[in-house]
Amino acid sequence: MNANQNKSLINYCLRLGDSSLVLGQRLGEWCGHGPILEEDIALTNISLDLIGQARAFYTYAGELENKGKTEDDYAFFRDEREYYNLLICEQPNGDFGQTMVRQFLYSAFCYYFYSALKKSSDARLAALADKSLKEVTYHLRHSSEWLIRLGDGTAESHRRVADGVADLWCFTGDMFVMDDVDSALIKDGIAVDLNALKMPWENKVKEVFQLAKLSLPENVFMIQGSRDGKHTEHLGHLLTEMQALPRAFPGAQW
Repeated sequence: MNANQNKSLINYCLRLGDSSLVLGQRLGEWCGHGPILEEDIALTNISLDLIGQARAFYTYAGELENKGKTEDDYAFFRDEREYYNLLICEQPNGDFGQTMVRQFLYSAFCYYFYSALKKSSDARLAALADKSLKEVTYHLRHSSEWLIRLGDGTAESHRRVADGVADLWCFTGDMFVMDDVDSALIKDGIAVDLNALKMPWENKVKEVFQLAKLSLPENVFMIQGSRDGKHTEHLGHLLTEMQALPRAFPGAQW
């Protein structure tokens, strides 16, 4: 592997790890606040799945960079512009309906993404994708069932998920943006061509939206920038809270 390919692969791992970590942190905010005990536990378990995925991708990035960095270095000692997570992952939880909309849109994307990535020519990425896909399959089923239940429920529950769709749809375009990193790795059979995922993702969204009696938004301006480390105002606040302890006490251990 040449230096440029290695650099691209490190960035690719950070993108995947960052999205998982940031959304895991968001879902962790539900701990103790779920609408029912069972769902409180379910959201926390999904959060742990995502944080586990982040740890795996960060560990691989550290090995590729070969500078002695650990998963904690990537998670706690990078600033906002050094994060490459998808913008939808950093959006606030809102109410339970909005959280389920965000989870469904992201999990549907991850399902098709990891299904493709497990065919990567990079054996490590393929193995991580295969493991992640098992978890994401549950995340998708869980969020789909809740979206349908809420969308086809009461007038109030329908309004809340419809509002969630209206608020979050503008961030879905960011999931399919590709740059030079993607192009270089796709050429070597390492990365996923996101163009090939868009139609299956849209079909899945339409399928679930129809059951949930939700309308697919049209002519929405898409907010993008995650590939360049450009984020909404929410990420900085999330990182401040998440990174406060390790930055205040570097090297601290439980």
